[in-house]
Amino acid sequence: MKTMTTSGGAPIADNQNSATAGPRGPVMMQDYQLIEKLAHQNRERIPERVVHAKGWGAYGTLTVTEDISKYTRAEIFSKVGKQTPLLTRFSTVAGELGAADAERDVRGFSIKFYTEEGNWDLVGNNTPVFFIRDPLKFPDFIRTQKRHPKTNLRSTTAMWDFWSLSPESLHQVTILMSDRGIPKTPMQMNGYGSHTFSFYNTDGERFWVKFHFKTQQGHAHYTNAEGAELIGQTRESYQEELFGAIERGEHPKWTMYVQIMPEADADKTSYNPFDLTKVWPHSEYPLIKVGEMELNRNADNYFAEIEQAAFSPSNVVPGIGFSPDKVLQGRLFAYADAHRYRIGTHYEALPVNAPKCPVHHYHKDGSMRFFQNDTGNPDAYYEPNSVGGPSQDESYREPPLTVTGDIDRHNHRDGNDDYVQPRALFELFDAGQRERLFSNIAAAMGGVPDEIVQRQLAHFEKIHPDYAQGVADALGVTLLR
Repeated sequence: MKTMTTSGGAPIADNQNSATAGPRGPVMMQDYQLIEKLAHQNRERIPERVVHAKGWGAYGTLTVTEDISKYTRAEIFSKVGKQTPLLTRFSTVAGELGAADAERDVRGFSIKFYTEEGNWDLVGNNTPVFFIRDPLKFPDFIRTQKRHPKTNLRSTTAMWDFWSLSPESLHQVTILMSDRGIPKTPMQMNGYGSHTFSFYNTDGERFWVKFHFKTQQGHAHYTNAEGAELIGQTRESYQEELFGAIERGEHPKWTMYVQIMPEADADKTSYNPFDLTKVWPHSEYPLIKVGEMELNRNADNYFAEIEQAAFSPSNVVPGIGFSPDKVLQGRLFAYADAHRYRIGTHYEALPVNAPKCPVHHYHKDGSMRFFQNDTGNPDAYYEPNSVGGPSQDESYREPPLTVTGDIDRHNHRDGNDDYVQPRALFELFDAGQRERLFSNIAAAMGGVPDEIVQRQLAHFEKIHPDYAQGVADALGVTLLR
């Protein structure tokens, strides 16, 4: 039997009773075991994520089944049959840490690939688009999804006020309010990198790329009523489903695809290919199969491995790069910065975040400097140096981005059609899907002032007259034309 100890290693003789001045006397300050336990309990929580606070995750592998090495030099895609370990975290966007799993919301879909060239984090959602195209609007949008400063309640008025003033949100709103707004389980939804990223190969050729993960479990979704009924029974339905399936050996799988756009095509499309509110039509850039992702192992400790898991799109490997996607550029800073605040300066040294390959850098000190990072030579603590410390390698240089423009605050709504892609999506819906879309929107607009309702209906009208009329009828209001 192991003897219980303090965190300093001292054996503990009694873990049942505090040290007191007699049976009825006060507790003694000298009871360092009591103080240690209370102090640790006070510090057991870390700040929750500002967005994507509620999440569920598991470990697995990516197996490459197709050769795409002509597009990228990334070692992860270097040969058919190659397997790479990974960690996946799913989440809701708006809800806090204690929110119910089965709420209507966009779901996060993030993957950390532990490659031999470092960690590659693909930080996406279960939708191929998002509500905004300029990162300056992200804090504003998220405030509308969180709690009102006076009532401390979620505000449908704030949500629809922002959306009705931001037509670029229409594509995502239509997806969110459609049948796919509440997936039944994390295993029954797709994942997307959403942003436009880039590949570059050994010849220095660059390609624009979008990442897709198509569920092999099939799609299944709840209606608003079904979701509400489930929440009345359990708020942890996603955790139960994902954890339980893996424990039973029912390992969920997704097929990985990419869309590839030659670098020069960015100037030829009718839409901005770097716009997060737009998709690339599959008829123009078809899906190319890459491989299969399987989740096959649950975490041993949820807090250490899922809550402390830190994903950032700034984690890329040679062969994978960025693009002029404005929101992606904002996230490259914001995500890593959020982790440094939430978890600590050296968050990437935590076991769940640590790369599986050797790491050599000159970052110094700070909180939680619990690991050796002196480069093996105490004199090599700066760069460049003359004592053999780690140094740069020009062979990993990325080819330059050729898409440039005048630096200015360009109006992101100028020259953008925010109605054509939602129209194409709406026209794919059958009569039943349309009726449920109208009903879901009406339910989400309850109590919203008439002025905001009519402003939003005017946007739906520009998408399709039937869209606006259907929502108006579901709301029981007159559509003002």
